[in-house]
Amino acid sequence: MNRKKLAITLTTLSVVLSAFLVTLAPREEAHAQEAIQMRIGTVAPEGTPWEKQLRSLKTHIESQSGGRIKVRLFMGGSLGGEKALVRRVSQGSLEAFGGSTAALGSVVPELNVIEAPYLFDTAEQADRALDSAPVREQVGRLVSAKGFTFALWAENGFRSWFTRERPIRQPADLRGLRMRSQESRVHIATYEAFGATPNPIDVTNVLTSLQTGVVDGFDNTPLFAFATSWYQAARHLNLSEQSYQPGIVVFSQTWFNGLPDDLKQMLSSLPVALTTDGRAAVRRMDPILIQNLQRYGIDVHRPTPTEREAFAAIGRPVQDRVAEGAAARTLLKALRTGRGQ
Repeated sequence: MNRKKLAITLTTLSVVLSAFLVTLAPREEAHAQEAIQMRIGTVAPEGTPWEKQLRSLKTHIESQSGGRIKVRLFMGGSLGGEKALVRRVSQGSLEAFGGSTAALGSVVPELNVIEAPYLFDTAEQADRALDSAPVREQVGRLVSAKGFTFALWAENGFRSWFTRERPIRQPADLRGLRMRSQESRVHIATYEAFGATPNPIDVTNVLTSLQTGVVDGFDNTPLFAFATSWYQAARHLNLSEQSYQPGIVVFSQTWFNGLPDDLKQMLSSLPVALTTDGRAAVRRMDPILIQNLQRYGIDVHRPTPTEREAFAAIGRPVQDRVAEGAAARTLLKALRTGRGQ
């Protein structure tokens, strides 16, 4: 190749390379500016206070991150049941989970004590305990050890017993019933203490199981029973309020640790109002929903103090039974101390 041809070839390559770099640069810049994805998976149905709370969280995060984080909500179990969602967040294949502490207890078993029966008599007791520094710190450490980062508390509320045929008035009435149980150690242990047969069934399959007679009843809050339409398969409700169930939002620790420091700080200091407003929205609905259940023909029974104590005497020992290990016993002690009187 002579010098003239070589010069032409080098000039052509230079032009081609320059054009390539000009084309590539905007793509690299656009890629660098792409929003960080946060997908939140939950079984909470759309159109509920839980969706409203998660949307408030979404708005806050997107606003405070200046759009650097893009939040997507997947409601109603569209990404799977609670146990599956918890596993995915722990493994880092999903960025966040919003759901029950009992579901998180499938990976962090110490959290089962939070939903132990008759641990709290009032919502105010539960709030004081969960919001206390010792409990928050212990929960934060426990979930961190299993691949999560604590974000905030949410609310499901006090769970009560719904049944298809047999009304529940005394502990013996639960004996022999096949009751849908949440897939968690504490709920299974509670039913076993009362002589019922717990049948762990994922949220997405409960209504069919009730309608076909696979189970005789279930326990949950009035709001959750309405939101999932489970109430349609029930004829009786005992407002036993035997177990308080908080909601919880956690991030994948793998995802969280990969964020810039300023975004970590923002997500570690979420406004208290996200929790308090969420609790208030759920609690405002309870009296209305109970009236609606009665209008739909469901026999609603509110236990007398004597009746409640008969159930509590059987349920309270489950608290220590599910506090397996030193960390669980320490958390249970902090909850009992934090609840006050």
